Amino acid sequence: MTEKPGDSRQSLICVVDDDEDVRSSISSLLRSVGYRVKTFAGPQDFLASDAVDDASCLILDIRLGEADGLEFQQELVAADTPIPIILISGHGDIPMTVRAMKAGAVNFLPKPFDEAALLVGVREAVSRAQQKRSEADRDHSLRMHYESLTSREREVMGLVTAGLMNKQIAWQLSLSEITVKIHRGNMMRKMQAKSLAELVRMADALGVRAAPAAKLDGRRREPPSSQH
Repeated sequence: MTEKPGDSRQSLICVVDDDEDVRSSISSLLRSVGYRVKTFAGPQDFLASDAVDDASCLILDIRLGEADGLEFQQELVAADTPIPIILISGHGDIPMTVRAMKAGAVNFLPKPFDEAALLVGVREAVSRAQQKRSEADRDHSLRMHYESLTSREREVMGLVTAGLMNKQIAWQLSLSEITVKIHRGNMMRKMQAKSLAELVRMADALGVRAAPAAKLDGRRREPPSSQH
């Protein structure tokens, strides 16, 4: 085999199959193109290992002696374990395939499976895993930025992303406009937001965006139409 997984070559692929020959064959194939591989005879061995959190793809046999691969897939989904799964079986049928794909399987391959098809499926699984981890890292970073804000800065963020101007926010919070500007500047810096549009996307992702200005109703005191 000459195919390379590129930047994903160090990704960990786990294989759960009660057939030692199948485990060995898949492991040899994946190692030949640069993947790291760990194999297990059953679901419990896999769960007891330290590979669960690190795996980028799980190749899972449906028929595992007393265990059921489809049921194990469902258990992983219910536990919110974000490992992309490729299911393999020597007894697959259409209803089984549909059930597997609806549960989020990357692919369903009948035995004996084509090596090229397996590698394509693994590449897709690894890509999904990397995307999920990247999104999780971004979400964590965003939450950390938000938690660094003072309570007043959070209030300002909510009102800014609701579309209020500094003058309106000052009136709403009983602050001077210059104080609002200071809070707003500090908030934008801590959130690392380069624009209002980016800040709005952050607020939506965090679920902290205030109601649109037009819907604040009695909760917002309107400033007088003229100031003397």
